[in-house]
Amino acid sequence: MTKKIIQKTIPKKDYAKLALALHKKHHGKLSVVSKHSLNTKDDWSMMYTPGVAAVSSHLAKYPKDAREYTIKRNTVAVISDGSAVLGLGNIGPLAALPVMEGKCAILKEMAQIDGFPIVLDTQNTEEIIKTITHIAPVFGAINLEDFSAPRCFEIETRLKAMLDIPIMHDDQHGTAIVVLAGLINASKVVKKKLETLKVVIVGAGAAGRAITLMLIQAGIKNIIVCDSAGVIYFGRKNMPPYKNELAKVTNPDHVKGIIDDAVIGADVLIGVSGPATISRSHVEAMAENAIVFALANPIPEIKPEDALLAGARVVATGRSDYANQINNALAFPGIFRGALDRGVNAITDEMKLSAAKKIAGLVKKPTANEIVPSVMHPGLVKAVASVVR
Repeated sequence: MTKKIIQKTIPKKDYAKLALALHKKHHGKLSVVSKHSLNTKDDWSMMYTPGVAAVSSHLAKYPKDAREYTIKRNTVAVISDGSAVLGLGNIGPLAALPVMEGKCAILKEMAQIDGFPIVLDTQNTEEIIKTITHIAPVFGAINLEDFSAPRCFEIETRLKAMLDIPIMHDDQHGTAIVVLAGLINASKVVKKKLETLKVVIVGAGAAGRAITLMLIQAGIKNIIVCDSAGVIYFGRKNMPPYKNELAKVTNPDHVKGIIDDAVIGADVLIGVSGPATISRSHVEAMAENAIVFALANPIPEIKPEDALLAGARVVATGRSDYANQINNALAFPGIFRGALDRGVNAITDEMKLSAAKKIAGLVKKPTANEIVPSVMHPGLVKAVASVVR
């Protein structure tokens, strides 16, 4: 009789209640701290007038020196329009603000970066791009967050072309980096070669598209992407342009139908959609030693307990209260730390691929309960930052 592998879980607490109390007590998560005191007259003369005029005059002549004389050197804007917040959907800018504050807190605590949360009271693509270009001089990099697809693709692409600082849509690329890292180690646990895996991705939004493209870059050839209408395949009618592009590079066997058809014999099932979009019957139809990443937050596509009972060998979520947290917090602090330190103006596909391998490499002996390091792993940020050159 096959020994059942039970994935350990952390005892549950009412984090919703605890989080509400914490945020109300502190009025958010962030504050601004001056780097020098204003205790003496000399302090005032250097920090403000008349001394500050010398700095302004210098930068008027040598604008590139702003990285050395202002906060630009170590500051990232974390920007959202609130159109695709976590798994909560289009809940607007004010409701997005706590998430942006959280990202900034992570940047500060993990990478000593000063993140600044910005939410935009518009979901018009042109206004968003114009606004971000106008405020960009302050920042050394921009982290785009929780913009809905397909608008997020155009916003990121155009900003990259217009600005000379790194721009990264974290929901796409940070998530894709960590998914690949987890899959590298999960494939070792189940003793299957990464390149030979059959992967089904449930969700064809920002994260689904980016994960697909990154897995292709890593050498995985058999990937099927599903959206709310079913399997994406070349020739399917009424798809937006980006899904047509996905269809050209995925689904080599031209599978049609719904998720039930796609998961038959699959080695990996990755959910980046929403609650209850993956069922136990989907997992039961997969190949032996199946890998299931249910990454919707805060409620995953399938409960880890159900996935395990249905026969999955390795299960991951985006949550911190289960084993195997596939969360972009493993990637973006180090990516931006490296980008700021080295003054690069773009984050490339090669950097992302290398970051995934670095993260995976921090787990020396992967197990079903540990395929990625903890977000508190010592040396995590330094390891990821090292790939940005």
